[in-house]
Amino acid sequence: MHCDLLFDLDQTLLDFHASERLALKAVMEDADLTFTEERYAFFKQANKALWLGFEKGLISKPGLFEERFRRLFEECGCDTSGIDLLRINSDFIDCMSHNGVLMEGVPEFLGKLEAGLPDARIYIVTNGVERNALGRIRSTGLSAHLDGVFVSETMGTAKPAREYFDQVIETLGDPGECCIVIGDSLTSDMLGARNAGLTSCWFMPRGDIPEEVKKYDINYTAASFDELYDVLKEFYDKLYA
Repeated sequence: MHCDLLFDLDQTLLDFHASERLALKAVMEDADLTFTEERYAFFKQANKALWLGFEKGLISKPGLFEERFRRLFEECGCDTSGIDLLRINSDFIDCMSHNGVLMEGVPEFLGKLEAGLPDARIYIVTNGVERNALGRIRSTGLSAHLDGVFVSETMGTAKPAREYFDQVIETLGDPGECCIVIGDSLTSDMLGARNAGLTSCWFMPRGDIPEEVKKYDINYTAASFDELYDVLKEFYDKLYA
């Protein structure tokens, strides 16, 4: 039996927005469009809404990829009828995959985790495109700290579905009591943990924290990597008590 730490990837260990911003600037410039912070904010808002739709089964992943660039290019005044939006999306993902950025404090946190929780195993549980996730993991050196990566694209299901976490647990071979889900998203990470009956830790919580903790049956919250280490150490010690 092991202590299995199931980390979300983006805005938990990797700075998704830093990689996203760089890649969006590159594909917009290739299309002779001017990158601005306002257009980046528009893209992020549209992308977030589409991913929420994907989590609810309202849109396919190819549809999401095409629609996010359709909305952006139309916001820029472009006629998208003759534009290969999926090719632009592919270029965007390729650029992101080579430009991973660690969240500030991650190297120190992982070193402390490995020293203080020697029998713990570290996994990534993430929705998205495999080459994007694995590429950014490799480009940051994060892969040296991981025991495995679970990407929704190759699993046929996605967070927050119970089936996603059932597949993860079956692969790990440990009971669910050994697993804790750590992530920033209420609608994928925390809801997914609740759906699967797993312990959860909401990382970098914001908004009405007591209300959301109650709504999603969240077990722990942590607002910094120091707090997160303390949470995981407590979970680890209880497991091996």
